[in-house]
Amino acid sequence: MQTALTIEIFVGLVLSIILGAAVGMERERTHKPAGLRTHMLVSLGSCLFTVVSASFSADPARIASGIVAGIGFIGAGTIWAEKDMVKGITTAASLWATAAIGLTVGVGDYPLAVVVTALVVVVLSTKTLLRKIGLERHQN
Repeated sequence: MQTALTIEIFVGLVLSIILGAAVGMERERTHKPAGLRTHMLVSLGSCLFTVVSASFSADPARIASGIVAGIGFIGAGTIWAEKDMVKGITTAASLWATAAIGLTVGVGDYPLAVVVTALVVVVLSTKTLLRKIGLERHQN
């Protein structure tokens, strides 16, 4: 069975790229291991899996769980231990959230996807904001 490329599907795919880019730009700006293109592709891929699964009349919960499991492998690759610290957890979480954003676009809930993207960018920007106002926690 072939999925028809409608204007709505095309708009959703493009929107998923834009929203993934919004999250990825913050990660890129702070020189994190997964940046702009990675977040764009995670969002796009999640959106596409969701759209295609709808044409198969598949159980949406099964598709969502598959996306979550798959993104877990990518996220795990961004986490590493260094001395007494673990690094990359926030980047892994941003990939996970970006997958959820793509899935949300894929089911057609554009307003929710936009609001969540804005919230994710705000959360990711808090460290920079705290540093600017002098409240960042210093690590030894």
